[in-house]
Amino acid sequence: MSWKLFTLLVQAAGATALFSAVAVAAGIVLGLLVSGAVLSHAKPLSAAARLYVSFFRGVPLLVQLLLVYHLLPVLGLNVSSATAAIIALTLCTAAYQAENLRGAFLSVPRGLIEAAEMVGMTPWQRFVRIEAPIALRLAIPALLNEAVAILHASALISVVGVIELTKTARDLAASTLEPLPLYATAGLIYLVMNTVLVQGGRFAERRYKVRAA
Repeated sequence: MSWKLFTLLVQAAGATALFSAVAVAAGIVLGLLVSGAVLSHAKPLSAAARLYVSFFRGVPLLVQLLLVYHLLPVLGLNVSSATAAIIALTLCTAAYQAENLRGAFLSVPRGLIEAAEMVGMTPWQRFVRIEAPIALRLAIPALLNEAVAILHASALISVVGVIELTKTARDLAASTLEPLPLYATAGLIYLVMNTVLVQGGRFAERRYKVRAA
């Protein structure tokens, strides 16, 4: 395999990493909001959040990608294929992140919450200063696993015309008739990205523990 082909794969890997990173980051923010809604005492809000989680966890990502891609123009939102793919990935991962965070919020020691209430913290102050930091620390392993899953799942976004690592490898294999070295190289690149992601997550977890100690 030539250096030019390898460079094309690396460039496509950069796009894959970018799409995945944006979706995961936005998904964590949205997941926080959804998890808060699920735990809310407002029954309509909680029911709507649970329905959201059930839908995006129960429908295959491939179907979600196609739904979002074709639904956005109907709603008058003419966005690029890449933007539609990121929105679909975000909505999907947010549902899983919300469940991870919901479990983490339920694991926050009740004594800390009661102490915050005793010193007069508002619900928002309690959430920002006590609950969210602890829940995020507890959820790091689960959030990391979901980030890895989204990196893998990003291979599906080519169905809406987005050029990423797997599609690039497939297109190059078809044009050069050298599928084995191209797919093997793509697999190694995925492995490297996964390793970097996992090690970064473990580093963040260690730093979080040190600060919390």
